[in-house]
Amino acid sequence: MTDHEENSGAARLLEQLRRSQSIHRDGAAGVEREFGILRRWQSARLARTHADLRVHPRYRLAAEFFLDELYGDRDFHQRERDLARIVPTMARILPANVLHTAALALELNALSHELDALMTRILVAEFGLRDALDEATYLAAYRRCARYAQRRRQIDLVEQLGRDLRRVVHKHFIHTALKLARTPARLAGLGELHRFLEAGFGAFRHMGAEAETFVTLITDRERTLLERMRAGHPRPLDLGDEPED
Repeated sequence: MTDHEENSGAARLLEQLRRSQSIHRDGAAGVEREFGILRRWQSARLARTHADLRVHPRYRLAAEFFLDELYGDRDFHQRERDLARIVPTMARILPANVLHTAALALELNALSHELDALMTRILVAEFGLRDALDEATYLAAYRRCARYAQRRRQIDLVEQLGRDLRRVVHKHFIHTALKLARTPARLAGLGELHRFLEAGFGAFRHMGAEAETFVTLITDRERTLLERMRAGHPRPLDLGDEPED
């Protein structure tokens, strides 16, 4: 790794880390409970949309990584605290492409949190969200929120992250570095961050040559759903339905 690549990778990682921490601190302040309701609803929707991938023997680990680790109803604060402590060390020992992959994951998480916080405020202020969320209300608030360019960016980040992982997971030295770092990371209080990294790399190693197909399946479906919601389809979340006349 050159000094330029190291500095560039570390700078991007720090930039996305600060952004993510700021959004997590301020984005859903005052509506945390309702924010959780929305996140759980969306997690369940993702599980339904991609149910076949979650039970597929080749894709299962990667589906769980994407749907649970990157966009699930999970608290990411510990992972971010871990990252804040060790970015300088990561920049010295990890390749630039791994730093880039980590920065993409943080950007995806920050953008998702930002969009969800905005939509939560709309649900509370305009739709009276209190205890439960149904599909009709979700769709109305989603369309009221709009931000379609940002939502397309969200899917693009999923695609970029998946393809980054596909390119780097078969580099033996990365696999070895992660394996050797397992115990030191745990002893240093960085077990959550290391678990996340190992889960992502392990899932994509397991898929082998089919990783590209997996990434395409997920992103094509999500782009189709986005365009159906934007276009006012009467049942946008039911793939396979055609608009009624």
